[in-house]
Amino acid sequence: MQAMTIEDVLKATGGTLLSGDIHQTFNDVISDSRKVTAGVLFVPLVGEKFDGHEFIKAAFDLGASAVLTQRDTELLVDKTIVKVEDTLKAFGDIAKYYKQKYNVPTVSVTGSVGKTTTKDMLASVLSQKYNTLKTMGNFNNEIGLPITIFGLEKEHEAAVLEMGMNHFGEIEHLADIGRPDVAVITNIGQSHIENLGSREGIFKAKMEMTKLFTKDNTLIVNGDDDYLSKTKGMGEYKVVYYGITNPENDVYAKDIENNGLNGIKFTAVVDGGEYPIEVNIPGKHNVYNALAAICVGREFDVPMDKIAEGIRSFELTKMRLAVEEYNGITIINDCYNASPDSIKAALGVLADTDKNRKVAILGDVLEMGDFAKDAHYNLGKAVKENGVDLLITAGENMKYLAQGAKDNGVENIVSFDKTLEVCNYVKAEIKSGDAVLIKASRGMHFEEVYNTIKNK
Repeated sequence: MQAMTIEDVLKATGGTLLSGDIHQTFNDVISDSRKVTAGVLFVPLVGEKFDGHEFIKAAFDLGASAVLTQRDTELLVDKTIVKVEDTLKAFGDIAKYYKQKYNVPTVSVTGSVGKTTTKDMLASVLSQKYNTLKTMGNFNNEIGLPITIFGLEKEHEAAVLEMGMNHFGEIEHLADIGRPDVAVITNIGQSHIENLGSREGIFKAKMEMTKLFTKDNTLIVNGDDDYLSKTKGMGEYKVVYYGITNPENDVYAKDIENNGLNGIKFTAVVDGGEYPIEVNIPGKHNVYNALAAICVGREFDVPMDKIAEGIRSFELTKMRLAVEEYNGITIINDCYNASPDSIKAALGVLADTDKNRKVAILGDVLEMGDFAKDAHYNLGKAVKENGVDLLITAGENMKYLAQGAKDNGVENIVSFDKTLEVCNYVKAEIKSGDAVLIKASRGMHFEEVYNTIKNK
């Protein structure tokens, strides 16, 4: 982070200087008291089970230059303290101010499925020409996005910001902080449908990304998606479409060659030219992610040979469809999160393996509300179609999937209530020669299943 002053903080937040020096500088903004080091601004956040204000004195003891507070705080002699109405809002306001002060061309990525992989891929593409900052992991919410922005240094020439949401208004808020020049929406699925009511609601929430767009902005969308294909004309901004099924998309793929766990090859048709593209991770759905990266590269004038190299060489965020081999067992580790659409895609990858036995270990998809029963049950057909030999499930919702799989002719099914029970079962059941898919929503903690199998 480039240095800022308390005067900058007052301008950004409208806060009040309670004590200390308006010219006091700081070299980072930290919300986690455990990560406070000398010279930082500490922002104590408040949650249901914690209050960062309890650590203000400790933060100063660790060398913090200044702190924010939304509470009536004991004034400390010779310490710089700024009072704000809401420390979380102030955290975002400071990030917005910092981003505008040290701005670089910025791409935002959102979507129901694939946003983290797409983010990684297009950041790799931009890095072929520009020094690029990108969201690490899935730091894509009202806390994670500011943390990413504070990592912006003077040598950066571009930024890629992932933006996630659970409710209406969140994408609009994040877009206001990050102010993207170009936005990518990967698709409209069923993630968070409990909070948003329908795919139509999810579409409206994702399109909040464009509320601040002008004619100078560009929206890049999946033209094969039934909602996103209708976005042209919704604003004065430019819209670019990519896809597989419709050659009228601005960028599209043909001659797709599925090489199983070795990845995908295809021909990208761009401005009338045809270019060979290699994706080093499995799954046909990653063709869409690569096409999005190509569109972004074009908007940033990255040559096609460099775009192709960026896609070929990109590195995937951990626990996102990572294929690993341990003791003769092929593990497809996709346990970071799950939605109905991403489970279908992951089952397709499992089907591409050449192992003797294909095992799907699946845990509940959360935040589905009234849609949970049907969404899980309908996945049973995909389990059958992808040749799963053994289905292991955990959670109440997955019992519906198990029933759907049984009704579609899957014979070997074992269901548990808890993740720990799955761990105990797979210790003896999984063996050399198996291909194992591990996938569930974050709240199921399926990394425990992964670690159990890995350490057999």
